[in-house]
Amino acid sequence: MEELDKGKANEKSQAASLDPYTRVAHDPHDETHQGAVVMPIYQNSLFTFADYEAFDRASTGTDDTPVYSRGHNPTVRQLEARLALLQGGEKARCFASGMAAISTAILANVRGGDHIVCVDQAYGPTRELLAYFLPQFGVETTFADGASLEALEAAIRPNTKLIYLESPTTLTFQLQDLRACADLAKRIGAVTIIDNTWATPLLQNPLAFGVDLVAHSISKYIGGHSDVVGGVLIGSAERINRINAREYLLFGGIMTPHTASLAMRGLRTLPLRLERAERSGLAVASHLATLPFVRKVNHPGLASHPQHELARQQMTGVSSLFSFETDLPAERMKAWASRLEYFRIGVSWGGHESLVTVGRLGPGYESVPGSLVRLYVGLEDPQELIADLEQASAALMQEI
Repeated sequence: MEELDKGKANEKSQAASLDPYTRVAHDPHDETHQGAVVMPIYQNSLFTFADYEAFDRASTGTDDTPVYSRGHNPTVRQLEARLALLQGGEKARCFASGMAAISTAILANVRGGDHIVCVDQAYGPTRELLAYFLPQFGVETTFADGASLEALEAAIRPNTKLIYLESPTTLTFQLQDLRACADLAKRIGAVTIIDNTWATPLLQNPLAFGVDLVAHSISKYIGGHSDVVGGVLIGSAERINRINAREYLLFGGIMTPHTASLAMRGLRTLPLRLERAERSGLAVASHLATLPFVRKVNHPGLASHPQHELARQQMTGVSSLFSFETDLPAERMKAWASRLEYFRIGVSWGGHESLVTVGRLGPGYESVPGSLVRLYVGLEDPQELIADLEQASAALMQEI
């Protein structure tokens, strides 16, 4: 209990500062761990107690005292406390992956016979969970255009219990009006969940707009080094405690203490990395917009984005994952991507390395010719990245 009390005192000290740099970089001196500047990795499966009274008290789960690491672990707890603070939530719960967090949040809020409304540009595995897995248990989903509040409202049924958002989405980078969506959900008695991975806790706070639960893939910007896989849910203490007592413990998708330590290391530099990501991403996106084979650049930070003003209202900045559309077929653009030297071909994003993937235009665009190229701008020099795009594009233009 002494360690837990000290941890809570440290969290209050952190809360006294509103500056994100201080929140992620500074920890008060902690005598509990001999003044260590990095939280030790508690590689424990279980924790013992001096007497049965203490064990019984901890077993109630009301104060997060560690009993067994499938429930609480001090190293993971530190990361959860910092993420809740950054996102403006009362409490956070970390998971083994982003999908573990998302699936747990969804399953915690629906039952057989319920209906979900989900934005049609949501993350592919999330759509697969909703479209193919949940119907086996009597839960139906309607996918609607997230850019249109009218389309979302038209999809509502009397048994709608959940509205699932992702803003911006991570293929076409479409936004939803978060306050309007949260108000809609409250009017019908539904819960709202949002995948906020693109914006991170620093650039967008959906909880401030009335959204109930925020999910992040820690594997992306939060981890920041492409060496961890994890997820987190953030919200009110009541909602997180309820999920913790049932779905979290029963499904067992826990984050390991070692992963939490690596994620905490990445979190320390998140504000610095996002500053560079914003500048570099906008520079590269602006240059791509000038290339003759690029039909459209999907980046909320560009004035050409149809929801640019909404992005300015809801977010304090932009990150560096975006896409562009072209009339050229995917096979030709894959050859273009293969010529790139600084953009490595690979999924995910948020680390130090720039990445590229090529595919179809996405849900709802099956009949539109062309392809979609997604770029993640990492920490390399943006002018060298632009030069790399130029050399690959020059070869492409010679072929068409």
